Amino acid sequence: MKGDIVSRSELSIEAQADMYALFASQFSGVSAAEFLRDLDDKNWVLLLRRDDGALAGFSSMHVYKTAVGGREMTIVYSGDTVVDVSTWGDSALSYYWMGAIDFLQRHYETDRIYWFLLVSGYRTYRFLPVYSDFFYPRYDEPTPPEVQEIMDTLARERFGERYDAESGIVKVRAPATLKGELSGIPEHRLSDPHIAFFAARNPGHEQGDELVCFSVLAEDKLTRLGKRMWRKGRKLMAVRNSE
Repeated sequence: MKGDIVSRSELSIEAQADMYALFASQFSGVSAAEFLRDLDDKNWVLLLRRDDGALAGFSSMHVYKTAVGGREMTIVYSGDTVVDVSTWGDSALSYYWMGAIDFLQRHYETDRIYWFLLVSGYRTYRFLPVYSDFFYPRYDEPTPPEVQEIMDTLARERFGERYDAESGIVKVRAPATLKGELSGIPEHRLSDPHIAFFAARNPGHEQGDELVCFSVLAEDKLTRLGKRMWRKGRKLMAVRNSE
């Protein structure tokens, strides 16, 4: 697969239709109109395509600057992220997503980007400990007060009363729920302490409840595997941009 980071304004009507078709193949509860309204709130999209040009995955993002407690921050808020089930064994999303963040870091002239995301699926939450050394909430240590302040501030700014600070859960207006066998957490996966923690912190995940999470996206805050994915993604994005 090949990946490209494009601005929202560059997306063709055909690309948007392909994105919704892929989204609807895995999720229910969100109409095409609602999907496009959410997409309009983003300013960047990572597109993954097969060698024949067919869409294999995407991740939408809203990148913006804000200040919390007098501290200026560049935030990437993750929107919908979907990859075709047939490609789940491929790590393309991981390294192209990291490459996209590397591109955005340079584009916005910052040495790090702060990742604000909502998580309703254990697969997405598991992405955090695999690639990041700095993420919250997590099972093995409490969230530092200064990080909790950032999470609460960002969540209240975006979701208002739909965010419950005590639980860390957002009740979205049109929750997307996974279809069929994609829904739920297999019993054997609960032996993973990260996944067990996610299940306990977000008991309504199967109904589309979202857990507010936060991470720092910079090479010095990544795991060894995360750094390898970052460097691979940076190289591939540079090659794509030079074509």
